[in-house]
Amino acid sequence: MSSQGDGDKIPQEVFEQSILRYFEPIQPFLDDKDVSEIMINGKDEIWIEVDGQLKKTDKQFDNVDDLMGGVKNIGQYVGERINEMNPQMDARLPDGSRVHVILPPCARNGICVSIRQFGEFELDLETLKDFGSIDETGGEFLKACIELRKNIVVAGGTGSGKTSLLNCLSLLIDDSERILVIEDNTELQFDQPHVVMMETREADEKGRGEVGIGDLFWSAMRLRPDRIVIGEIRGGEALTLLQAMTSGHGGTLTTTHATYPSDTLRRLETMAMMSDVDMNLQALRSQVTSAIDVIVQTDRFNDGSRKITHISEALELADNGEYQTYPLYRFHHEGEDASGRVKGEHGPTGNLPTFMDQAEAQGVNLKREWFQPD
Repeated sequence: MSSQGDGDKIPQEVFEQSILRYFEPIQPFLDDKDVSEIMINGKDEIWIEVDGQLKKTDKQFDNVDDLMGGVKNIGQYVGERINEMNPQMDARLPDGSRVHVILPPCARNGICVSIRQFGEFELDLETLKDFGSIDETGGEFLKACIELRKNIVVAGGTGSGKTSLLNCLSLLIDDSERILVIEDNTELQFDQPHVVMMETREADEKGRGEVGIGDLFWSAMRLRPDRIVIGEIRGGEALTLLQAMTSGHGGTLTTTHATYPSDTLRRLETMAMMSDVDMNLQALRSQVTSAIDVIVQTDRFNDGSRKITHISEALELADNGEYQTYPLYRFHHEGEDASGRVKGEHGPTGNLPTFMDQAEAQGVNLKREWFQPD
C-alpha cells in the first residue's frame, strides 16, 4: 500500500482501505453525518462542528506518521503532491467531503487538516422557515424572484449557509427548465429532471489542463441553458457572468463572500477587475448594477444558527457613481436568551420591490401586503 503521494492516482477501493487505517481516530466522525466539519490541529488536537457548534474531542493520533500517511494517501487519490515544497492541498473524498491541508512549518501547530462533510441534502425553503432562517413572507418573496427570473447573488461569510441557501433556491426552478450547474466541487443536489453538472479542474504539476469557472461558464452559454447556477464566484470570471446577465440570460443564481449587500456589489466589481479585460470603472459599475437584481445576505450567529439577514435589490448607480441597495427584508437581531440562543425576528422594511408591476403583469404571486411592517 503506497502512501508516498507521488502524483500517481490510486484506485478508490485502495484509498478507502488505507484511509481507514491512517485516519482511525476520526473514523467515527467521518461516519457521523451530523458532524459537518472535522478539524485536525496537529496530531494531539481534533475538533468537530455539530449543529453549528465547535467541540473539542478527546481523540488523538498516535503519531505524526499516521496523520501524514493519511494526508499523502488523500494526495495520491486526487493526484496531488503534498510535501515541504508543496505544503497546501485542496482535495475531495469519494463521498464529496471537501479537504484542505497545510503542513509545517506553515502550520505552526503541526499538520492541519479540515474536512467539510456534506450529507444527503434535505433542506428546502420550508425547512429554512421551520429553522427560523427566514419567515413566511420572505420565503414567498424569494419564490417570486425565482419565478420572475431575477438574477440572485447569495452572499455571506464562510460557514454562513450560502451553499445550502443556493440549493434551496435552485430547487424552486421549474422542472421544465434546462439547468446548467458549475462548481469547483460538486455540492449542489437537484430534483429536477434536466440538470447538467459541470466541475472545474486544476492544472497538473506541469501547469496543464486547468479548467476554471470562467471556462465552464463559456461552455454553459453555448449549451442552451434556461438557468445557470454557479456554486461560487471568486475571480475574474465575474465579468463574464455580469456580461451574460445583462445580455438576456436571466435567472442566474450564484454565491460570493461578502458581509453586507453593498459590499457584495463592490466585491463583484473587484473580482471583475481581475479579468484580462480593461474596462472603465464607471462602465463596470453600471454592468454590476444592471446584472444583479437581488442580493440575499446570510450570516452565522454565535449560537451556530444561520439566518438570512438581508434581502435587498440592487438599484441603478447614484448620481455620484456609487452603488445603491434597496432593502426589502431584514433580520432584527435582539440579543440572546438565557441559554445563549439568538433572539430576533424577520420582517419587511416597508419598501416595495421595484418589479411589483412586472409580477402583476406576469401573474406571479407577489403581494403588496407582504412588505408592510407590523
